[in-house]
Amino acid sequence: MSTAVVTPKPRRKQVPKDKVLCEYCPAKCCRYFALPFDAPEEFADYEFIRWFLLHERATVFKEGDDWYVLVHTQCRHLQADNRCGIYETRPQICRDYSTKDCEYEDDWTYDFYLERPEQVTEYIEAVIQEPGRSIRSAKPPLLPILS
Repeated sequence: MSTAVVTPKPRRKQVPKDKVLCEYCPAKCCRYFALPFDAPEEFADYEFIRWFLLHERATVFKEGDDWYVLVHTQCRHLQADNRCGIYETRPQICRDYSTKDCEYEDDWTYDFYLERPEQVTEYIEAVIQEPGRSIRSAKPPLLPILS
């Protein structure tokens, strides 16, 4: 039985000057896209967020005051070696992307991150619940005590 030797990726500062950072990266930037949307202000806006999260591989996060829907999906041109299969003809957004501030280090977290529609419900009830309006069903009456 052979065991594969896993070499940890070097820290950004340890990448040799004659190498490209992407040679050591798992290509996180090619495995999702995030689109900004207007910050929710009313109950109906949160219903849209809940709808986003009803779809597989979708999450919502905030960076500062900016809200994003994040879709976890891989670029169809990402090759097995984590390199771009259409590098010379890649879209402008990819050309503009820089490794200067990329997610190579993996040492960041979101301050606000939603993965499930139930989390939207909990957030509404805890933070912005409108009087007289609930996203949940009415509480059923208690059952009688049997003697």
